[in-house]
Parts: sequence; structure tokens; C-alpha cells
Amino acid sequence: MSRPARLRFLLENNLVAKTLDCGYGFTVLVLRGVQGKNKLYGCGINTDSQLGFHRSSKKADTVLDYVTEPVLIPLPLETPEVTEVVDVSCGRAHTVVLTDKEGVFSLGHNAYGQCGRTIVDGEIFKGSQIINKVMDLPNDIVKVVCGQDHTFFLTSSGQVYSCGLGADGQTGLQHYHSEWRPSLVRGDINGEKIVQISSKADCVLAVSERGDLFGWGNSEYGQLSMITEETQVSVPRNIPLHNPVTQVAAAGSKCAVLTDKNEVLVWGFGALGVGPSVKSASAPQAIPPTLFGQNELAPDKLVKDIACGINHFAARTNDYEMFVWGKNQKGCLGIYVAQRMDQTYPFRVSVPAEVLRVFCGVDHTVALCRSFS
Repeated sequence: MSRPARLRFLLENNLVAKTLDCGYGFTVLVLRGVQGKNKLYGCGINTDSQLGFHRSSKKADTVLDYVTEPVLIPLPLETPEVTEVVDVSCGRAHTVVLTDKEGVFSLGHNAYGQCGRTIVDGEIFKGSQIINKVMDLPNDIVKVVCGQDHTFFLTSSGQVYSCGLGADGQTGLQHYHSEWRPSLVRGDINGEKIVQISSKADCVLAVSERGDLFGWGNSEYGQLSMITEETQVSVPRNIPLHNPVTQVAAAGSKCAVLTDKNEVLVWGFGALGVGPSVKSASAPQAIPPTLFGQNELAPDKLVKDIACGINHFAARTNDYEMFVWGKNQKGCLGIYVAQRMDQTYPFRVSVPAEVLRVFCGVDHTVALCRSFS
């Protein structure tokens, strides 16, 4: 599907989306019902039980590998009448959930320890009913972030814990092997208050409260070429930029940041958004604000948020419009591109609502919107 479509399930069931995240072919949503409680729902690919255990309504002995509309994902809560889901993040085939009173839960693929539990050799994830409560974490986790096969946990004081695959150094734990037990990430972020982390694949960007930028993980496409000539970095390193950063977006082979001047900077390899002549950049390139709609008639139009999938980016402006660029895999950009070629500069998506937040997977994009009416 190329054009944006409304998720009618929410309307038909009087549910309101509070937040969500997109994995590799699946989406998990935190929805509030008429009773005023946040619950977890999911749809899409479920071959590794990343959406939990679900049977076919027509064949009771058939475990669903694909879920075509959101289904409730029940968590093993001790006090379900008072505990609510507050955040969710999705990786390649695992999901991590944060609650307000009972900590963090995980489900799905755990071959590298990305679910924060012991790795079991030969474990079968299809049809699994395991929903794990992640132990060995501080009590003040405020955000969870899944990379491809790794996971980060952010505390209220800005500390970062990680687990999962570390083959490219993406866990930031100063080694290149898998680690199932959540461990404190140090390096140049030690003592810093980290406020956001982004890692859709195996490169990681983080930003501190002061606006300092940090990176680690894979640098095969020059994502970290400003701080190293190596293709892997196993510990967080400070990336010097002229202006403070407010948001980061680390895609598969390219990166983007939003500065405190509302400037979007991009680098790496692929469709970076600065036109067809620039396919790689080892240093940040600024996307002209005119490409996001700023002109004489709209001089105050600014980019407020950025997001990324593996191969594409999205931006939201201060007037709630959405712009996209990158690879239009499976029509994930929501625009018509001839033969679904790369979109080499930001293009506005026609959305019949005000876009509040944007979430990107590998080949799909979901926008959280507010109706005009």
C-alpha cells in the first residue's frame, strides 16, 4: 500500500493510541480503552512470537504466524487492575514493554539475549508462550529502545543499560559478543544524562540533556567516520558537532540528527535527502529547510521531530505535516514513486489529519495523528 490508511480497528473498538512502535514487519500499540486503561495490542508478522501466543479462531490447533488486525497481548501482571503499559519498542523479532508499576517485560526472539533472559541453545520461538520479566534492572526505567537484535533501557537519571547481540559493538559494552544480562553502558556517556537513543539496525546514536551527540556500533557505511576509521566501535564515543542536538535517528546505513536550530543533518550511505547527486557523506550534510516547506509564505515552518526505519526517514513539522525520504520499500513512504525508487529529498505525505508522531519499521510507517474535526 502506498497511500496512508486509517486503522479502523481503533475507531470500531473506541480505542485511542497513546504510543506504538514498528518492528520488522509488525507493529505493537499501547491503546487506551473506554475504561481508561492502557493495554498492549499487536499486528503483523508473529513467526517468533514477538506478538505473543495466538491461535487461529477457525483452527484451534493452528498457531498464528501473521496477525492481520490488532490483538490483545496479555502480560503476566501481578496487579493488572492498576498496572499500565507506558512504553513499547520493537526489534527485528522481539518486543520490549515498559509498565508503570511492574517493570519491564519482553517477548519474541532471544537467540542473542535481546529479551534480557538466559540464552537457550536451539530454543524454538514459534508458538512460544514465554513472556519474560526483565530482571537486574534499576527501578527507574523510563524508556525502552530495541535495535535489530539488541535492547537498551534508559533510566530517569540518564543511565543506559543494554543486552543482546554485540557483534558490531552495538550494545556498547566494550566487547563484541552477546550479553543476555542487562549491563550498564559506560564510555563517553558515563556521567552524562542521556535523554534519547536511536538504533533501528546495529549503529547507535544517543543524545544527552546538554545536546551532546554520542555514537557506537556499526560504521561500515561511515556512520561513525567522524570519530573512527574502524568499521566497528564497541563503546560510546562523543561525536563533535557545532550545534547542540535535540533528536537522533540511526537507520541501517545512514544517520540523521535534529539540532536546536531545527536543522536536519544527515550522513552515511544511501538516499540521504539532499538530492540524487549525494549518495554518501562522511560528515553531516544539512537538508535545506525549503525542502520541508519553509518559504516566504511560511517563514516559521520548522522540523520538530525526526524518525527512521532501516532505509527511510520521516520528519514532522511544527504545523503537523509529515515529510519522508529514502527507500520506498513496499510503499512505506506513503507517496507515489515511479517503480518505488529511492526518494532522494523530503516529500510531503498527504495525510488527512494532524500528524503528532511518526514510527518507522523496515517496510512500513505508522503515523499517530489527531483528526481535523
